[in-house]
Amino acid sequence: MRSEAPLWLKVAAGAGLLFLHLPILLIFVYAFSTEDSSFTWPPPGLTLRWFGAAWERPDIWAALGLSLRVAAISTVVALVLGTLCAAAVARTRFFGREVVSLLVVLPIALPGIITGISLRSAFNLADIPFSFWTIVLGHATFCIVVVYNNAVARFRRVSGNLIEASMDLGATYWQTLRFVILPNIATALLAGGMLAFALSFDEVIVTTFTAGQQQTLPIWMLEELVRPRERPVTNVVAMVVVLVTFLPILGAYYLTRGTDTVAGSGK
Repeated sequence: MRSEAPLWLKVAAGAGLLFLHLPILLIFVYAFSTEDSSFTWPPPGLTLRWFGAAWERPDIWAALGLSLRVAAISTVVALVLGTLCAAAVARTRFFGREVVSLLVVLPIALPGIITGISLRSAFNLADIPFSFWTIVLGHATFCIVVVYNNAVARFRRVSGNLIEASMDLGATYWQTLRFVILPNIATALLAGGMLAFALSFDEVIVTTFTAGQQQTLPIWMLEELVRPRERPVTNVVAMVVVLVTFLPILGAYYLTRGTDTVAGSGK
């Protein structure tokens, strides 16, 4: 039987949530401010004209398109490589398996600046010019981790008896993969892919070291804050980034909620 949380704990939880989300709410408010050069509270007035100004900026559309393309391709790469790594680690036994698992997770455990410097050094040594694909490779390093963590946890809950039973009944490897394995791990892969997309879309540090002269949307925002011209336009773009990253995370939460057990996993 669950007892009700004490009042002080509720107050502390509320204060913690307010501390985390109040700055985001301020961004939303300032996106509608009539003030165009400074942040004053309360805003002197509210307007929608900054949304029109952002809509007409071709540099914003170019940065948005680049971010979406990078996030989409990085997610596809992460889904393929992360799932294969998870299958190898979860379903087989081999020497150095735990080391492989550690090495896969390491890029997201390291500070982003370390990953960025390492990638930039590697690209320079290999004489690889900075381009769209160097950004994709940089983002894939940490997107793989997200997919791997989701997939390996699900693989470990899928009973090996299901696969053996499928084979015993005459199913080929591809039939077993299609009708047994994929249905059991599909939500984990989808959730991992959505989280990977969200992480890639708003990544700044690794992108700074791998993008060269190109601008993703977060890089555009960073440069606009350094050289402010129309600050509310930057806040409008920040709203877009928040929504684009929040929706996949929310979707991933609902996809993985209630999936503690899978077919044949037992208790």
